[in-house]
Amino acid sequence: MTGKELYLRLLTYLKPYLSGFVAALIFIILFALTEPILPYLMQPLIDGNFSRANNKPLYQIPLAISVLFLVRGILHFCSQYLMGWVSQKIVMDLRNEMFYKLTLLPSKFFNRERTGNIISRFAYNVSQVAETSTEVLVVLVRDSITILGLLLFLLYTSWKLSLFILAVVPIVAVLIKIVSRRLRGLSHSTQDNMGQITHILEEAINGNTVMKIFSGQKYEISRFEQISNLIRRFFVKIVSTSATSLSIIQLFNAIAVSLVIYFALFQSRTGDLSIGQFVSFIGAMAIMWQPIKRITDINVKLQRGLAAAESVFALIDEPTEQDTGQKKLGNINGKIRIKNVSFKYPEKKTNALKNVSFNIEPGQTIALVGESGSGKSTLISLIPRLFEVGSGNITIDGTNIKNVTLASLREQISYVSQNINLFNDTVSANIAYGSLKKHHKDEIIQAAKNAKAYDFIMKLPKGFSTNIGSDGVLLSGGQRQRLAIARALLKKSPVLILDEATSALDQTLEQQIKQSIAATQSNRTIIIVTHRLSSIKDVDMIYVFNEGVIEESGTHAELMGKNSLYKKMYNSASNTDTN
Repeated sequence: MTGKELYLRLLTYLKPYLSGFVAALIFIILFALTEPILPYLMQPLIDGNFSRANNKPLYQIPLAISVLFLVRGILHFCSQYLMGWVSQKIVMDLRNEMFYKLTLLPSKFFNRERTGNIISRFAYNVSQVAETSTEVLVVLVRDSITILGLLLFLLYTSWKLSLFILAVVPIVAVLIKIVSRRLRGLSHSTQDNMGQITHILEEAINGNTVMKIFSGQKYEISRFEQISNLIRRFFVKIVSTSATSLSIIQLFNAIAVSLVIYFALFQSRTGDLSIGQFVSFIGAMAIMWQPIKRITDINVKLQRGLAAAESVFALIDEPTEQDTGQKKLGNINGKIRIKNVSFKYPEKKTNALKNVSFNIEPGQTIALVGESGSGKSTLISLIPRLFEVGSGNITIDGTNIKNVTLASLREQISYVSQNINLFNDTVSANIAYGSLKKHHKDEIIQAAKNAKAYDFIMKLPKGFSTNIGSDGVLLSGGQRQRLAIARALLKKSPVLILDEATSALDQTLEQQIKQSIAATQSNRTIIIVTHRLSSIKDVDMIYVFNEGVIEESGTHAELMGKNSLYKKMYNSASNTDTN
């Protein structure tokens, strides 16, 4: 998008606050119109001669100046307050819209984008946009009117001398255009590096234990210092570009002022220009220099804001999840059919799944096993459509999942992933999360009991009302997994997916949870992904994955009764446990 298109789109966010914005503009315009009054008051004071004590009108000028600055102060306060209010409203709306879009984006977006870059857009880029949407506009409107008013005053005082000032305008305009292009590019680079520094900071915080154990401090410090230095260099380039352009503009203005003074001296000899007119002319030129300087300086913020707006709108314009299904899925039995399913991640060259087919009957418990990266977790992520099937199809109770709405599909599925996600909230809020908030406290307690989490919860300082910290940092790995399982059990959906959901638990506790699930969730279709093969002896069917295909399938007894890949994996795991 061009700068003009970006700015016009940004201005659409002013619409809900148009009355406040217009009021602020009125105050800004009135403030700017008062600028030429001061040099106008100076002329009669000088031409009137201070020695004329009986000239009573001259004594009114000091009072007029005091009133002028009182009025200007009030206008300045009103305009700044209203523009600040509008600016922060726009920032709030942009952040809210960005976060709303974030909740609708597909999983592939989060695989592609670094978390630090996303956070940087919310924390840094939006604040830059605020400067563009209001502050830049304030300066442009106020100072443009001020310059125009002062130019009219200069023309009124001496149109001949004013021609020297007007001659500088096209030179300044060309220079600003050239500088703008470079500033936009530098601002893009700065914002990209701000995303990287946020990402490194996040990794250092989340991985502080690994960093300490493996003595990674020097490496992380080196990474951080490298990005910090890049940001410093880009900021210096922005400052130097701005300063260079300002110096050149000052030079041209100085030449114009010198020419004005030179020719004013000739005019004063002929009597065409009085002393008062000359002083007021020079005074108006001096006053005009500050708004010219501000307009030149604001170009830095404008280009920085437009670059930030591009990244903000890029997020807002990201395509959301494909929810093309029309049918609502409800009251299902849990029969799942996977037929000739293949899938490839966009960033990968080879397929993660290759022509996979099998059926799961209602109420059946099946297990997916295999080496890491064999395609197990990829397959189960296709069932709730976290990713879209590449080829083939998946049906639930005979209905293709592509033909049903995402909300109704996911309502039928409980999911515990290998990466446990908890929130900086209470234990109760983490179990009864989202749509589960409607459940009664007794149901939450029962779900915790079924997940064997009740005992440790009651030992916490405030029980179910205890805040567990960011991502459950105050809990152990096993406790976090049990809370996630409790959340899945509370949902009571027909399909339950457990992806390494008990990997942090000891075998005794894992077995107790499975017995509890079997006793209370007997009508559920359960899909288990695990590397702990000793825990799936009693499942109805085991599917062994190898490099994206199903190598073999059968019950535990069937697979152990032949020279299978599963048998080798099981024996290898058993020997490891024994040792």
